[in-house]
Amino acid sequence: MVNSVTGQYGQYGQHDVYAAQCPCRAMLDLLANKWSALVIGALEPGPQRFGELQRRLQGVSSKVLTQTLRRLEDAALLTRTVYPAVPLHVEYALTELGHGAAVPLRLLRTWVEGTVDGDGPQVSPQSQP
Repeated sequence: MVNSVTGQYGQYGQHDVYAAQCPCRAMLDLLANKWSALVIGALEPGPQRFGELQRRLQGVSSKVLTQTLRRLEDAALLTRTVYPAVPLHVEYALTELGHGAAVPLRLLRTWVEGTVDGDGPQVSPQSQP
Protein backbone atom coordinates (compact mmCIF):
# COMPACT_ATOMS: atom_id res chain seq x y z
CA MET A 1 0.00 0.00 0.00
CA VAL A 2 1.24 3.45 -0.86
CA ASN A 3 1.69 5.82 2.07
CA SER A 4 -0.11 9.02 1.07
CA VAL A 5 2.41 11.15 2.99
CA THR A 6 5.71 9.63 1.83
CA GLY A 7 4.57 8.10 -1.46
CA GLN A 8 6.41 4.92 -0.49
CA TYR A 9 5.20 1.35 -0.22
CA GLY A 10 4.83 -0.32 3.19
CA GLN A 11 7.35 0.13 5.97
CA TYR A 12 10.33 -0.72 3.76
CA GLY A 13 9.97 2.04 1.15
CA GLN A 14 9.99 1.11 -2.52
CA HIS A 15 9.93 -2.65 -3.03
CA ASP A 16 11.98 -4.39 -5.68
CA VAL A 17 11.45 -8.15 -5.91
CA TYR A 18 14.65 -8.37 -7.95
CA ALA A 19 16.67 -7.18 -4.95
CA ALA A 20 18.02 -10.03 -2.83
CA GLN A 21 16.87 -8.54 0.48
CA CYS A 22 13.40 -7.41 -0.63
CA PRO A 23 10.78 -8.65 1.86
CA CYS A 24 8.39 -9.22 -1.07
CA ARG A 25 10.33 -12.29 -2.09
CA ALA A 26 8.81 -14.49 0.61
CA MET A 27 5.28 -13.59 -0.55
CA LEU A 28 6.24 -14.11 -4.19
CA ASP A 29 7.70 -17.50 -3.32
CA LEU A 30 4.51 -18.50 -1.53
CA LEU A 31 2.17 -17.31 -4.29
CA ALA A 32 4.30 -18.89 -7.04
CA ASN A 33 3.87 -22.30 -5.41
CA LYS A 34 1.48 -24.49 -7.41
CA TRP A 35 -0.52 -25.70 -4.41
CA SER A 36 -0.77 -22.22 -2.88
CA ALA A 37 -2.17 -20.81 -6.12
CA LEU A 38 -4.65 -23.68 -6.42
CA VAL A 39 -5.79 -23.44 -2.78
CA ILE A 40 -6.41 -19.72 -3.15
CA GLY A 41 -8.42 -20.38 -6.32
CA ALA A 42 -10.42 -23.14 -4.67
CA LEU A 43 -11.32 -20.84 -1.77
CA GLU A 44 -12.50 -17.96 -3.97
CA PRO A 45 -16.17 -19.05 -3.93
CA GLY A 46 -16.19 -19.22 -0.12
CA PRO A 47 -15.06 -21.12 2.99
CA GLN A 48 -14.33 -24.82 2.69
CA ARG A 49 -13.36 -27.69 4.92
CA PHE A 50 -10.12 -29.64 4.57
CA GLY A 51 -11.79 -32.63 2.93
CA GLU A 52 -13.56 -30.43 0.38
CA LEU A 53 -10.27 -28.79 -0.54
CA GLN A 54 -8.50 -32.12 -0.85
CA ARG A 55 -11.20 -33.48 -3.17
CA ARG A 56 -11.10 -30.30 -5.29
CA LEU A 57 -7.28 -30.29 -5.53
CA GLN A 58 -6.79 -33.68 -7.11
CA GLY A 59 -3.33 -35.10 -6.51
CA VAL A 60 -2.43 -33.16 -3.35
CA SER A 61 -1.45 -35.26 -0.32
CA SER A 62 -2.85 -34.52 3.14
CA LYS A 63 0.65 -33.57 4.31
CA VAL A 64 1.27 -31.08 1.48
CA LEU A 65 -2.22 -29.57 1.80
CA THR A 66 -1.74 -29.13 5.55
CA GLN A 67 1.66 -27.47 5.03
CA THR A 68 0.24 -25.19 2.33
CA LEU A 69 -2.73 -24.14 4.45
CA ARG A 70 -0.42 -23.34 7.37
CA ARG A 71 1.87 -21.23 5.19
CA LEU A 72 -1.08 -19.32 3.73
CA GLU A 73 -2.49 -18.75 7.21
CA ASP A 74 0.90 -17.54 8.49
CA ALA A 75 1.02 -15.07 5.59
CA ALA A 76 -2.48 -13.78 6.49
CA LEU A 77 -3.90 -14.94 3.14
CA LEU A 78 -6.47 -17.20 4.77
CA THR A 79 -8.11 -17.84 8.10
CA ARG A 80 -8.71 -21.13 9.86
CA THR A 81 -11.86 -21.26 11.95
CA VAL A 82 -12.53 -24.16 14.33
CA TYR A 83 -16.15 -24.78 15.27
CA PRO A 84 -16.75 -26.80 18.45
CA ALA A 85 -18.46 -29.95 17.28
CA VAL A 86 -17.87 -33.67 17.34
CA PRO A 87 -15.96 -34.27 15.17
CA LEU A 88 -14.27 -30.86 14.98
CA HIS A 89 -15.48 -28.68 12.13
CA VAL A 90 -12.66 -26.59 10.64
CA GLU A 91 -13.15 -24.15 7.78
CA TYR A 92 -10.64 -22.23 5.71
CA ALA A 93 -11.49 -18.89 4.10
CA LEU A 94 -9.63 -16.19 2.23
CA THR A 95 -8.86 -12.95 4.02
CA GLU A 96 -9.07 -9.58 2.27
CA LEU A 97 -5.39 -9.99 1.39
CA GLY A 98 -6.13 -13.48 0.05
CA HIS A 99 -8.95 -12.17 -2.13
CA GLY A 100 -6.54 -9.56 -3.48
CA ALA A 101 -3.99 -12.25 -4.36
CA ALA A 102 -6.74 -14.34 -5.97
CA VAL A 103 -7.30 -11.79 -8.74
CA PRO A 104 -3.94 -12.09 -10.55
CA LEU A 105 -3.79 -15.82 -9.80
CA ARG A 106 -7.20 -16.29 -11.47
CA LEU A 107 -5.90 -14.44 -14.54
CA LEU A 108 -2.83 -16.68 -14.57
CA ARG A 109 -4.94 -19.87 -14.29
CA THR A 110 -7.20 -18.67 -17.11
CA TRP A 111 -4.21 -17.86 -19.29
CA VAL A 112 -2.59 -21.25 -18.60
CA GLU A 113 -5.79 -23.19 -19.32
CA GLY A 114 -6.29 -21.30 -22.58
CA THR A 115 -2.66 -21.58 -23.64
CA VAL A 116 -2.05 -25.24 -22.93
CA ASP A 117 -5.25 -26.33 -24.73
CA GLY A 118 -5.09 -26.93 -28.44
CA ASP A 119 -2.07 -25.68 -30.33
CA GLY A 120 -0.43 -23.85 -27.43
CA PRO A 121 2.98 -24.79 -26.06
CA GLN A 122 3.16 -28.03 -24.17
CA VAL A 123 5.17 -28.02 -20.93
CA SER A 124 6.37 -31.30 -19.51
CA PRO A 125 8.02 -31.75 -16.10
CA GLN A 126 11.29 -32.70 -17.86
CA SER A 127 11.43 -29.39 -19.77
CA GLN A 128 11.24 -27.22 -16.68
CA PRO A 129 14.53 -25.70 -15.41
